[in-house]
Amino acid sequence: MTGVGDEITRIHRAEWARVVATLARRLGDLDIAEEMAAEAFAIAVERWPVDGVPPNPGGWLTTTAYHKAVDRLRREIRREEKHREALMLFDTPEPLGVIDDDRLRLVFTCCHPALAVEARVALTLRMVGGLTVPEIARAFLVEEAAMGQRITRAKAKIKAARIPYGVPFREDLPARVTGVLAVLYLIFNEGYLASNPGREPIRGELTAEAIRLTRLVRDLLPADGEVAGLLALMLLTEARRAARVSSSGELVTLGEQDRGAWNRELIAEGHALVRARLAAGQAPGRYQILAAINAVHTDARDLRDTDWSQVVALYDQLVRLDPSPIVRLNRAIAVAELDGPQVALAEVDTLPLEGYHPFHATRADLLRRLGRSAQARAAYDRAIELAGNTAETAYLIRRRDQLAGACSWWPPPG
Repeated sequence: MTGVGDEITRIHRAEWARVVATLARRLGDLDIAEEMAAEAFAIAVERWPVDGVPPNPGGWLTTTAYHKAVDRLRREIRREEKHREALMLFDTPEPLGVIDDDRLRLVFTCCHPALAVEARVALTLRMVGGLTVPEIARAFLVEEAAMGQRITRAKAKIKAARIPYGVPFREDLPARVTGVLAVLYLIFNEGYLASNPGREPIRGELTAEAIRLTRLVRDLLPADGEVAGLLALMLLTEARRAARVSSSGELVTLGEQDRGAWNRELIAEGHALVRARLAAGQAPGRYQILAAINAVHTDARDLRDTDWSQVVALYDQLVRLDPSPIVRLNRAIAVAELDGPQVALAEVDTLPLEGYHPFHATRADLLRRLGRSAQARAAYDRAIELAGNTAETAYLIRRRDQLAGACSWWPPPG
């Protein structure tokens, strides 16, 4: 029973987005698609431990969910004429147009310009990324109830405005790509920096899916610099995944990672994308700058070889585009390497990030470096309280407990 339960959990992660996307395309209603997908998985939980997992679980789930949807619509549609029209609509294949991947199609359709950017991102994370409302709320640093309302309002607006779940025309793609890239980046980050306590620290199925979808977007928009930048950023980050968690399940930061375990093929591809964007001679956007920062880190043979002046210069560019507190926090970590922890701490202490655990972890290690152990311990305690998964918690506890020993700078997370 436990083995089948684990397999159902794995299949849910792998197939949820595909099932919802296919149903949304065929039924034209996100609420029904989500409800029927959930019902199909509930049926699987009942049947598969007895009957066994089918050879094609994704197909079984999609067919089951679709049949449940048709049964529901039959009950709701009273007049025979409307019933026939509905069945004709469902049974008519929809042309795929410029996007032949259901999940990517759903990303683009959920990122409709009629919705606010944050609503587009939140809705698509829920429907395509399969993230829970609490996970999305943590990604946005907002309360769970507020995020639930945001997603509900987005669905309601789609219904009220009669936004179709059809294929976006090619000329529509550039207008929607900003929201699409934001979605894909957050899906990747949720996989690489899993924020749900008790879950494994890295969710490889999410990072792999985000990279796959970003490659498809690049095929659609090969001249878009930000698409190339995001793909490079993902590849250079994913390249370090194998070295990011120790055999004991503890977070391994960038400075402590075994760089020999990094994926050199992904690094080479990411560096090539960054170089191509530099050669284009166009002003870089946010993702291109982040990719360039990661290129500097992955080009260094050791943390001490890192060109911190270049990293700070790149963050200066990024702050001009995105002066968010999180960007400024990451810049401060690099500043500490150039100008010392006191200068960095003065910047960090101005940031409104009380509920963000890396803020407290950064303060803790800056305070440690300054020899202010009591304050460092308090900051570690707050970071541990807010940490998103067991790997981060284990790392922070070890660092806190080492306060009595030698001081050492906490390198930026890997």
